[in-house]
Amino acid sequence: MWAASCLASCCASCTCGLCVSAASGISQRSARIAYCGLFGLSLIISWILREVAAPLLEKIPWINTFAHTPPKEWFQVDAVLRVSLGNFLFFAIFALMMIGVKDQNDRRDSWHHGGWAVKIIIWVLLIVLMFFLPNVVITAYGKYSPTQETLSKFGSGLFLLVQVILLLDFTHTWNDAWVEKDEQKWYIALLVVSVVCYLATYSFSGVLFIWFNPSGHDCGLNVFFIVMTMILAFVFTVVALHPQVNGSLLPASVISVYCAYLCYSGLSSEPRDYECNGLHKHSKGVSTGTLILGMLTTVLSVLYSAVRAGSSTTFLSPASSPKAGSKKPLLSSSEIEEGKGESKEKESRPVSYSYTFYHLIFALASMYSAMLLTGWTSSSSGNIDLIDVGWTSVWVRICTEWATAALYVWSLVAPLILPDREFA
Repeated sequence: MWAASCLASCCASCTCGLCVSAASGISQRSARIAYCGLFGLSLIISWILREVAAPLLEKIPWINTFAHTPPKEWFQVDAVLRVSLGNFLFFAIFALMMIGVKDQNDRRDSWHHGGWAVKIIIWVLLIVLMFFLPNVVITAYGKYSPTQETLSKFGSGLFLLVQVILLLDFTHTWNDAWVEKDEQKWYIALLVVSVVCYLATYSFSGVLFIWFNPSGHDCGLNVFFIVMTMILAFVFTVVALHPQVNGSLLPASVISVYCAYLCYSGLSSEPRDYECNGLHKHSKGVSTGTLILGMLTTVLSVLYSAVRAGSSTTFLSPASSPKAGSKKPLLSSSEIEEGKGESKEKESRPVSYSYTFYHLIFALASMYSAMLLTGWTSSSSGNIDLIDVGWTSVWVRICTEWATAALYVWSLVAPLILPDREFA
C-alpha cells in the first residue's frame, strides 16, 4: 500500500536529482528554456503514469472509493489529471507572484530567473501532493465525463484561443515586415508564398476527400467539414482583396493552410472504428507511432505558443519603464568622491516580456496537454492508447478552425464596422 501511495514521488524523484544538479547552471538567458524543460518533463511523467499507474492507483483507498472498481481507463485519466493539476498550480502560483514586475530591479525578477533547486523541489512536491487529494478535487479539475464542463476544459479552450491569436499576430507581422522593405523582390516573394499556400490548401483538401470520404459509405459530415474549409479559404481571399479592407494575400493564405490543417487534425481524431475514417484500417499497426507523433506535436506546439505568447507585445506587455537610452542625472563631485554614485543610481532596465503571462500560458498549456493525453476525457470506454482521439477531440478541432476563421475575418472588417476605434 505504501508503495502505491508513493508512486508519484518515485516517478518524479527519479529525475529530480539530475534536475537539481543542473539547476545551478541555469542562467537568466536560459530561464525560459528551463521552464520549457520542466513542462516537457511533466508531459513525460504524465505519459509514463498513464501507462503504468492504473494497477497501483487501484490500491490507494482515497482514490479507489468506489463499490465497484472502475475500468483501467478511469485510473489512467486520473493519473494524468493529477500530474496536470500539480503542474498547473506550480505555474499559476508563479503567474500570481509575478504580477506587476516591470523592470529588472524588482526583487521578483531574480525569483523568476534563479532559485532553480528550490523551484524544482516545489514542483515535485506539488505533483506528489496531488496524489493525496480526494477524487472530488480531481472531478472539479477535469471530470471523466463528456457532459460536464470543468476547469481543465475551460483552460484548454483559452489556450487554443491564444494559439489562434498568436497565429494572426504572426501572419500580420510577417506581411508587414516584407511590405516595409518596399522592394520588388519582396513583393514577388509575398506573391509566391501566397500562391504556394493556396495550392497547398486546396490540394490537401482534395487528399482529405480521399482519406475521409471512402466510397460505399455515407460520410456527409466529413464532406461538410472539408467543403467548409475550402469555402473559408475562398472567403478569406475575397475579404482580404476588397478595396475597402486593409488586407493582404499572405495572411489570408497562411490562415487558409492552418484551417486545412485543423480540418485534417479533427478528421484524423475520429474514432478508429468509424467507417468514414480512412486511417482506421491501419490503427493497430501505427498506434505506437501515432502516440509518439501526437506527443511530439503536442510538446512542440505548446512550447512554441508559450514562448511566443510570453514574449509577444500583443499580450499583457509590461508597462513601459524608463527608456534605456535616456540620460541619467549627473552625479555631484561629492557623491563621486564618496563612491556613492554607482550604488545610488542603478539603471532601471525593463523586462523583455511579461513574466505573469508567460507562466499563465504554461498553466493553461498544462490543462490542454492533459486533455490531449486523455482524449478530452470524453469516453470511459474509448481507446486511451491513442492521443487526442474521440468525437470530443473532433469537435474541438473543428470549432477551433471556425473560431480562427471568425477572428481573422473580424480583424479585417472590424475597422469598417467600428471606425471610431483604433486597431493595432
